[in-house]
Order: sequence, then structure tokens, then C-alpha cells
Amino acid sequence: MALVVFLRGVNVGGHRTFRPSILARELSDYDVVNVGAAGTFVVRKPGSRAKFRAALLLKLPFEAEVVLCEGRDLMRLEMENPFGPEPCPSDVVRFVSILSKAGGVRASLPVAFPSDAEWLVRVMASQGQFVFGMYRRHMKTIGYLGQIDKLYGVPATTRNWNTIVAILRILKGQKNTR
Repeated sequence: MALVVFLRGVNVGGHRTFRPSILARELSDYDVVNVGAAGTFVVRKPGSRAKFRAALLLKLPFEAEVVLCEGRDLMRLEMENPFGPEPCPSDVVRFVSILSKAGGVRASLPVAFPSDAEWLVRVMASQGQFVFGMYRRHMKTIGYLGQIDKLYGVPATTRNWNTIVAILRILKGQKNTR
């Protein structure tokens, strides 16, 4: 099954910038598909996880935290529909944070950040290495998303639900071609 790669903290605010489409091309032996500009990839022929990770790190122009998950785990998330059928307000974005390894939450959920004012980030639930929540579009939101690391005790990288849906389309396309 395919692997999904999430790079943490790349192409954000002019730091650790690179062209993901070029990296995907350089890793063509693994049939890598780039998803957006934030360092998200679907690896359709990963082979050994360790060998792929080493090849990826060798091609990156800087050190980066790499979070991997199995494509089938994301497919399962879609079937479980973590956000339910309700639409969210236009100023709210649904997100999934992917933990570098499954961590234990250190507080009861849901948790809101900040805790003493109108929330900008709300962590709703978690399952394995996936954390589900919503955030409001605001300048301070990114700082509060960083609190997820502390909440779970491991590094996390965050993507909006639309990116996860794009990954799922690629994974389904692969499944249908076999």
C-alpha cells in the first residue's frame, strides 16, 4: 500500500523553502505524487520504508521532520467521517494533525486554544497518530496549532481537511488502476 509523507514546517513564511514538484520528480523511482506546496506526498511504490525515508532525506535541501503514515489509515479515516455531516462556518477550517508517532493526549478532549478567550484552535478528537480539530483564520492561529505538540508529547504536522481529501483521491485512483 502507498505511504503518505508529511514534511513539517516547510514552505512557511519563507523558511525551509523548496519546490515539492521537483522533489517528487527526483523520487520518481518511488512513484511520488506531490500534493500542494506544504510538503505533502503520496508514495505509490514505497518499497522499504527505511530505504524510502533515506532517499527522501538525501534529496531534501535542508533537515526536516518527516512524518509517514500508511495510505490505508487515511482511507479508514474517510469512512469513519471524523467531522460528521455538518458544514462548518466560513471562518472555520477543519484540520488533521499527524503525530510523528501515536502519542497519549495529556488532557481531556475537546481542548480549545486559547483557553481564556474565544477559541482559535479547537482539538476535538484523536485516533492513533491522527488529531482532528478546527481552527479560525487568524494571525495567531499558527502559534496555537503548535500547542498540539505539547498536548500529545510528540511533534505533529497539520494539514487542512481539503488536503486530506486530495490525498484520498490520489489513493483511490491508485487502487482503481490495479
